[in-house]
Amino acid sequence: MNILRLLCSARGADSESRSLSDQILEHLTRRHAGTPLSITDFDTNSLLHVDGGYARALASLNDPDTPTGALAVSDQLIAALRAADVLVIATPMHNFTVPSALKAWIDHVLRVRHTFTIEPHGKVGALRDRPVYIAISSGGLFSGPLARQPDFLTPYLRHALATMGLHDVHLFSVEGTARGPEPLAAARMHGHDQVRAHFACA
Repeated sequence: MNILRLLCSARGADSESRSLSDQILEHLTRRHAGTPLSITDFDTNSLLHVDGGYARALASLNDPDTPTGALAVSDQLIAALRAADVLVIATPMHNFTVPSALKAWIDHVLRVRHTFTIEPHGKVGALRDRPVYIAISSGGLFSGPLARQPDFLTPYLRHALATMGLHDVHLFSVEGTARGPEPLAAARMHGHDQVRAHFACA
């Protein structure tokens, strides 16, 4: 089984979202004990944004025979996504939504004629569905009765993934990481409890 994990935080190994995604990977490894697993980590912070050649290809009826620049990178990222049986996304919330590094990945892979087609009734996903686990960290609270900021991240990610045909999406979060040591410890515990509860009943 191939697992692709996207690491989207500039904090690297210190990232709360990465730590939470580690918990997800541990549960997946236990669940599929005895099955050969291949886990590929991809740091989206290394991605450049799409370029003019990419934009021109999207506006044309056909892709160039020999893609270069961002279009070649897009082909590689889409191939990695297609090969994955499970997608894990570890991301912080930046300014109420996804960080630019994750947005760059989405711009590369959410691509007409490759991950979706355009039909008379709208866009249709071209990828087979598979489990997607999203580990989110946030300095503030964006869910529940104590939420004090809007959440554009989760609906946006759900819609972007669904456009490609990925509907089996599961979300976990560590919220309030900027509120001090005790709230942070509680937030970590709550996030880990979410993961444990999901895999206990899934």
